[in-house]
Amino acid sequence: MHPNAAFRWTDRDAMRAMVADIAFGALFAGTPDGPRVAHVPAVWLDDDTLGLHVARGNGITRHLDGAKALFTVLGPDGYVSPDWYGLGPQQVPTWNYVAVELEGVARRMERDALVAQIDQLVADHESRIADHQPWTRAKMEPKAFDAMLNAITGFRIEIVAWRGTLKLGQNKPDAARGAAADAVAANGRPAIARLMRSIG
Repeated sequence: MHPNAAFRWTDRDAMRAMVADIAFGALFAGTPDGPRVAHVPAVWLDDDTLGLHVARGNGITRHLDGAKALFTVLGPDGYVSPDWYGLGPQQVPTWNYVAVELEGVARRMERDALVAQIDQLVADHESRIADHQPWTRAKMEPKAFDAMLNAITGFRIEIVAWRGTLKLGQNKPDAARGAAADAVAANGRPAIARLMRSIG
């Protein structure tokens, strides 16, 4: 995470909420074949445990059970031109962003737990779709669902280390940060601009 303490984020409830909202990230682990990453959806199984699943054929999968793993989620981000602060020529370009790193040991799930994880993931996201009859696996033939399950492996990660970064220009005066947020929004990054305006 960012080394500047001004950008350190320690609010676990807020980090947990961001991970639940985005629900997709990068899962890293060391393997005998070198470092590997899988880009996967995830759900909270409880306050400190993530559930996720990985394609069985992914290079990380066969090495993941019992391995130390790192799951990262990137929130809103955006480039900031030094000119936007209005503080003179001694500023430098930067990138503002929000990120969460979650570390723990991955443990393989039994089949029933994997099914429950998939049901939870689907229910969470189907409920976000407006004017839509939610999809459930009841719409599938059981054989087709079983074939899908055979192609993935479920894991749970009990989180033992939480690291967050909120890099929003906290090291700049309020007026300069506000001016930069206006420019960031005007250049197509309204989500990070809103966060930049929310601190002070």
